[in-house]
Amino acid sequence: MAGREFHDGATDGLEALEPLDPEKIHSFSELLEAMRKTAFGGRRLGEAYETLAAMIEDADCKVVLTLSGAMTIAKMGKIISTMIDRGMVDAIVSTGALVAHGLSESVGKLHYRHEASHSDEELFQKGYNRVYDTLEMESNLNYVEHVVSLTLKRINIEQPLSSHLLTRELGKTLAEEFEGPGILKSAYLKNVPVYIPAFTDSEMGLDVGTWAMGKRMDQARSQVKDGGDTAVLRALHQTCPDFNPYLDLNHYAEEVLGSKRLGIFTIGGGVPRNWAQQVAPYIEISNTRLGLNVQPPRFHYGVRICPEPDYWGGLSGCTYQEGISWGKFVPPAEGGRFAEVLSDATLVWPLLMVGLLERIRAKSVTA
Repeated sequence: MAGREFHDGATDGLEALEPLDPEKIHSFSELLEAMRKTAFGGRRLGEAYETLAAMIEDADCKVVLTLSGAMTIAKMGKIISTMIDRGMVDAIVSTGALVAHGLSESVGKLHYRHEASHSDEELFQKGYNRVYDTLEMESNLNYVEHVVSLTLKRINIEQPLSSHLLTRELGKTLAEEFEGPGILKSAYLKNVPVYIPAFTDSEMGLDVGTWAMGKRMDQARSQVKDGGDTAVLRALHQTCPDFNPYLDLNHYAEEVLGSKRLGIFTIGGGVPRNWAQQVAPYIEISNTRLGLNVQPPRFHYGVRICPEPDYWGGLSGCTYQEGISWGKFVPPAEGGRFAEVLSDATLVWPLLMVGLLERIRAKSVTA
């Protein structure tokens, strides 16, 4: 049996770690940079910061932000609008609920802290909708419907609808009718498309559905003779808005095709994460089945903040390394750069954002 060799890590090209010295750190950006040279979750956070900074600072990179979870109820909405205002993202893919609750905030409505002394039965009676430790007023969502109605009034009813068209028009309503910041307002002003792949899984989706039915109410009541309001509702369910999700899919594909590099910054997972990533398989399948020869757009950069581990087999825990096998990402050997932080985004995201803003200010001073 051959004897062991006792190598010095430096001779094999290994990177040495460094103790995190709080006496030498004077800013969030310096802290995050120092954490990259530590271990465990701290290193993951430091790597995420450097990868996100590289992604945003790459002038040839188009950045897609995907959002899931109750981030706006958790008061992360201003972070999202700041990223848009600062030109950090070029497209957004989100759950509908996150955008709807952000819309509530954009028109001046408040969310409240949930007190454990109040039962969920009591909350229901008072019109309080609980999201973990926070409350959304049902009256807030009713006012969101008012904003949606204002928007729908100026849309041609004969025009096929899509989520990116509706979110753009909602952003226009916010810009013209309401003071204060907002995700959709910023997206409208900065021409950043916002896609909601599961649009009907949201307050806005229900608003658009009832808007379409409302236009046929008199007709339905005149046609139904027996069965009362249940029969009227069933008749109304035959009326659907002219909504085409493929307008979103193809618009998004057009947005990313031809980009020199792509980056994806993911909060959570779910439908937004996968919908944003499946553009490469969409183009690849088109090539195979339609006889085309178009270069599938793959992501060069990726940062994910999600507490779900990969060994459960769920999509939200799917690693970027796994995504390489699907043709969605550029392998590290070809320049791909990825970082994943297994943590609650409300803990990690604000730290990353403050560090990025400090970095931007520092660069503007030295420029």
